[in-house]
Amino acid sequence: MLTEESRAANFTNELGLDGTVRYLRNIMGLWLLQECVRAWGETELGALLLEASKVPALRSVVDAGDAEFLAPGRMPERIAEACRASGQPVPESPAEVTRCILDSLALAHRRAVQDAQRLAGHPVDVVHVVGGGTRNALLCQLTADACGLPVVAGPTEAAALGNVLVQARAHGLVGDLAGMRRLLVRTQPLTRYEPRGGTERWRAAQARLAGD
Repeated sequence: MLTEESRAANFTNELGLDGTVRYLRNIMGLWLLQECVRAWGETELGALLLEASKVPALRSVVDAGDAEFLAPGRMPERIAEACRASGQPVPESPAEVTRCILDSLALAHRRAVQDAQRLAGHPVDVVHVVGGGTRNALLCQLTADACGLPVVAGPTEAAALGNVLVQARAHGLVGDLAGMRRLLVRTQPLTRYEPRGGTERWRAAQARLAGD
């Protein structure tokens, strides 16, 4: 996709195996949460995510891709400041800050999926989450809810497995790209998250973030 609109939306075209092209826009990822956990010190992530799941959804959201959050340091305070500046409730406890981050990331995923479909003219019927984010069940579920699409999480070690498969094919041990993907599906644990409905509240949160 080489349109000016695509460039302005910060998408790029990444070449892949067998001449495939990945239409790509990077999203902040779990950097925000990692920085907050570092600031809080001794924090058990599983317990934190459990508490965050009990916090009301979409109480406060921030632009997870804002350059304001790129640098390390004071991340909980900077997130609170962003919420205060936009007139939203200010998250105070670690659980509230974590829920704000995860809701905001799910909202960023929603925007990216919508933009990719619109700009590429290609529908999306499932969202795949690979890498470390597969371990965050709450984020995977929120992404399914925000996008209104099923999320398939896994594999966790996606980059390493892709490397192994390409090398295996070079030695004639596996077949074409479709066969390599089928092999992964058969051999790797995958978790499917179904959207729970209520996309209207995500649409409202997206409009709130845009200032509409």
